[in-house]
Amino acid sequence: MTIICDWYRLPNAMHARRADIPPRLARAEAACRAHGLTMTVQRQAILRAVVERDDHPTADQLYDELQRHLPGVSRTTVYRVLDALVRAGAILKVSHPGSSARFDAKTHQHHHLVCVACNRVFDIEDERLNALEIPTIRAQGFRVSEFHVHLRGVCRPCQLDRADRSGVGTKTAVADGKRSLTGRRTRLSRPGRKDIRKRR
Repeated sequence: MTIICDWYRLPNAMHARRADIPPRLARAEAACRAHGLTMTVQRQAILRAVVERDDHPTADQLYDELQRHLPGVSRTTVYRVLDALVRAGAILKVSHPGSSARFDAKTHQHHHLVCVACNRVFDIEDERLNALEIPTIRAQGFRVSEFHVHLRGVCRPCQLDRADRSGVGTKTAVADGKRSLTGRRTRLSRPGRKDIRKRR
């Protein structure tokens, strides 16, 4: 299910908070053990590389990062281990049209914001999205086990970059595209008379 969204306020973080890493890692390792997946040195390194990041890295990004810590690992091994970790339920594979698959250490139900300009992916947690009613698909004989919503649009940094290149005031350009999850354009507050007098 893909919902188009013009704008949403995004966090700008690449690395997970330190406090979040140990419980994520423990949960992921437990999932591996439950599926009979032995935690070799390479698997532990690749799993930790995913867990420590919140920017949903691609396999190639993880491979580049691992070269600094595990120079003997091959690109093929990284791809193979990531697939094994996904099958074990230790991590999620996040896929959306027109981009490489990405990996996410958060395996609970949550959703994603996808920037069509830079292809970055951000997490969004909202009970309204979790509560979306799935249409009846009995006729197709398909059983839904889970769903994730992808909201596609342009992230704040890319909007600021576009505003800088076009010469439009940054605040005006970003605010002009601001919409809520319902798709309604938000109204900008206007300065009061006191503010106008001060500017003069």
